[in-house]
Amino acid sequence: MSNIKSVLFVLLFIGFHNAWSQNGIDNYLKPSDTLDKKRLNAVIVSETVVASATLIGLNQLWYADYPKSNFHFINDNEEWLQIDKAGHLFSSYHLGKIGADALKWSGVSKKNQLIYGSSLGLAFLTTVEVFDGFSANWGASFGDVVANVSGTALYISQELLWKEQRVIPKFSFHTTRYASLRPDVLGSSLNEQILKDYNGQTYWLSCNIHSFFKESKIPKWLNVALGYGAEGMITGDEDTGNAIFISKDERYRQFYLSFDVDLTKIETKSHVLKTLFSVFNSLKIPAPTLEINGSHGVKVHLFYF
Repeated sequence: MSNIKSVLFVLLFIGFHNAWSQNGIDNYLKPSDTLDKKRLNAVIVSETVVASATLIGLNQLWYADYPKSNFHFINDNEEWLQIDKAGHLFSSYHLGKIGADALKWSGVSKKNQLIYGSSLGLAFLTTVEVFDGFSANWGASFGDVVANVSGTALYISQELLWKEQRVIPKFSFHTTRYASLRPDVLGSSLNEQILKDYNGQTYWLSCNIHSFFKESKIPKWLNVALGYGAEGMITGDEDTGNAIFISKDERYRQFYLSFDVDLTKIETKSHVLKTLFSVFNSLKIPAPTLEINGSHGVKVHLFYF
């Protein structure tokens, strides 16, 4: 459940970031060379308002109608074939990237971008875990915490090691037949299914080839992506009701190899386009894909979403 909440926040923040970017002129979007206190104040206020409003909304939507409890942890590492954990890593990484980019735009030093900006996702998702921990219906998850830390660490470590992001977590989605079997859990509309139907979610690690081979003639924007997904999941645990809806044999993992595009590597002088490319670079571009899964062996997709 907490993965749904974190993805909601990512989408909300990306939407805010996108709207903010398009309302200004190109020069306004250009990162400041020195600390701009007006920009920094705008970033702090905006992030505080969005994060606070989101947490208040989550409390009313998810927790208000359920009983409270003493703070406690649960072990949900075996649920949903770990797709939810991949979602936590994705969310933490991109929220941290948004935070760091916002501080870069304000002219904040690189050190402080990493300390204060890239920790945005970890701080928000940790707060969500605390909410879960005090809810009798859920509980804080060690697995979620590890995934959250991993997403933040992935961003920071690449900046420290390479001063660029060579490996980017990405997301793609396709509708599945499983949502109609249990729409209350997996979603009854497309918008709900994107967030709730783990069967249709694929999480990728998109690797920029040119970044690893600087002297090559490989296009700077060309990536190779490794993906992970799963199907046959109607409940989190196959032993707690999944077989009521479908056979347990239908529950399996999927691994993918595909091409992708790093939109941030497309050269342009427009800071409007740079901002848009940065925002949408969290999504995997549909491309020819090789799939290896635990049910049907090897499959080839002309274009995989």
